[in-house]
Amino acid sequence: MIEAIFFDFNGVIIDDEPLQLKAYQQILADQGIDLTSEQYYASMGMDDKAFMRSAFKRAGKNLSESLMLQAIESKSEIHRGLIEQELPLFPGVLTFLKATARRYQLGLVSMARSVEIEYVLERARIISLFKVIVSAEEVTRHKPDPECYNLAFQKLNDRRCADRRLPVMADECLVIEDASQGIEAARAARMRTMGVTNTIAETTLRAAGAEVVTRSLADWTVEAVELVF
Repeated sequence: MIEAIFFDFNGVIIDDEPLQLKAYQQILADQGIDLTSEQYYASMGMDDKAFMRSAFKRAGKNLSESLMLQAIESKSEIHRGLIEQELPLFPGVLTFLKATARRYQLGLVSMARSVEIEYVLERARIISLFKVIVSAEEVTRHKPDPECYNLAFQKLNDRRCADRRLPVMADECLVIEDASQGIEAARAARMRTMGVTNTIAETTLRAAGAEVVTRSLADWTVEAVELVF
């Protein structure tokens, strides 16, 4: 039985993977580095720092700490500008989040920066739905390493303990991801998994170990989650 659901952010709640790519391309172009869509999507699951290090290494260029931090800040500014007029949330995701929050405890586990996550959740007025949020700043290893999901699990149980509730088990947690790296991280944390084909193909998600794959969260209800998991 599922007691908690952990959501990825980019590519699951907000449809911004192409916008992230565009922002990265602009920042890297200023440094004389080309970034293809194939290179970007092959690096899903990385945080901004790991992504920048990988891009500079691939281009054979040195990356100082100050330049990396400056570039990441600029990327976040560009990304915010791209979603300023309208938040590109996936169809049905708000309805699904609100419905599941009435039955399960929700968490958000992402390799995005907290400033990007909080901006979107506050604008969409859904930040209160999440009992725990794990962002890139809180971990030292990115997906597919399970550190982020292990931390979310710990934070959730710490909160339950404070509320005088029994802890949940790892296999009572469902993770919803759009990338194989996220599915692998969740499985390594011994959690249940659902893949959403918002970004990559069903075959890739299943190969990573997704128990269930869906085209859209708009097709799911609380009753469906209870029946399947």
